[in-house]
Amino acid sequence: MPMNPSDQLKIFKEGAVELISEQELLEKLKTKRSLRIKYGADPSTSDLHLGHTVPLRKLKRLQDLGHHIVFIIGDFTARIGDPSQQKETRSMPSLEQVKQNAKTYEAQVFKILDRGKTEVCCNSDWLDKMKPQDFLHLTSQYTVARLLERDDFQNRHNSKQPIALIEFLYPLLQGYDSVVVKSDVELGGTDQKFNLLVGRELQKVWKQPQQVILTLPLLEGTDGVKKMSKSFGNVINIQDSPKEIFGKVMSLPDTLVPRYYQYTSGLSSEQYQPILEQFESKPRELKAKLAEQIVALYSDEKNARKAREEFDRVFRDKGLPDDVPTVSLEADELDVVSLLHQAGLVTSKSEARRLVEQGGVKVDEMRVTDADQKISIKKPVVVQCGKRKFARVCTQ
Repeated sequence: MPMNPSDQLKIFKEGAVELISEQELLEKLKTKRSLRIKYGADPSTSDLHLGHTVPLRKLKRLQDLGHHIVFIIGDFTARIGDPSQQKETRSMPSLEQVKQNAKTYEAQVFKILDRGKTEVCCNSDWLDKMKPQDFLHLTSQYTVARLLERDDFQNRHNSKQPIALIEFLYPLLQGYDSVVVKSDVELGGTDQKFNLLVGRELQKVWKQPQQVILTLPLLEGTDGVKKMSKSFGNVINIQDSPKEIFGKVMSLPDTLVPRYYQYTSGLSSEQYQPILEQFESKPRELKAKLAEQIVALYSDEKNARKAREEFDRVFRDKGLPDDVPTVSLEADELDVVSLLHQAGLVTSKSEARRLVEQGGVKVDEMRVTDADQKISIKKPVVVQCGKRKFARVCTQ
């Protein structure tokens, strides 16, 4: 039996930051038809991370209610770059790069959404075909003054940072997507609110019923402070290895664990709330349970158990991973900085020196704190760099 509108509304609102507007959504739900729910993502990188999965998990929940998901791959808008929360104009990726990223996005999205119940389209299908008069009509719907009301544009304008004209077009083009697909509801992060509202207004111009806006929180990354983003180096990619995902989740600050249970675990509130009630008494155990749950979502339960067992062996039982790579170097002896660099455990000698000085390097389980210390590799030595990087190093 279909769920009644009021109960559906509760599910729409769960975990949401803002709903514009609740009454409008309730009226749409009362029609008892399958709503067209739009979500768009620009393939500006090749990997989806857990931050991307926050709206995708919400979409899956709404899909399970019987609503129709319209997933738009922004292969046209990705060439402009979303100016949301940007302090400067983004560099424009090549068309080839965007197309390649789009292929990987679609494959990753269906780790969460039901492929058979999802309409996938690329906004180049209609934006590439716009005639000059159509484009002029679209741009006439918004003034520069209104666009400058947007916080990120306003901040850059006030600080005399350049704003490319093409950036002003981004919210209009993204909003026009809503007109084309006739969306009833659009989901996005809180940073997307301006863009989503533009879509709502453009639908009014095109005499369509206006879409309801539902915003979701931005997920903090592994640093526990900044939003998860490749540019901040704090991401957990869903295509990372099970071992990497497990280790990164275990490195999260305890304060983030409740949010990750809510937004990334795939568990309902009825399932995760009892777990969180026990968190203060056994934080490590329940963080490990979260890590195992997330790995299972993007790999399988067998790999999740294996990742947990290996993590415990390395970090609790002081063992070694099963797959420590062996690196052969030409020298018989090296200073520890050169050793780390040549073994590929760091990207630069300055990074190696910093790790040594911070106490993050061990050789055969002995901590090394002198960056000039010589290490003999006539016999193989196991080098540990940070928490998760290991190499067995020997002379050629």
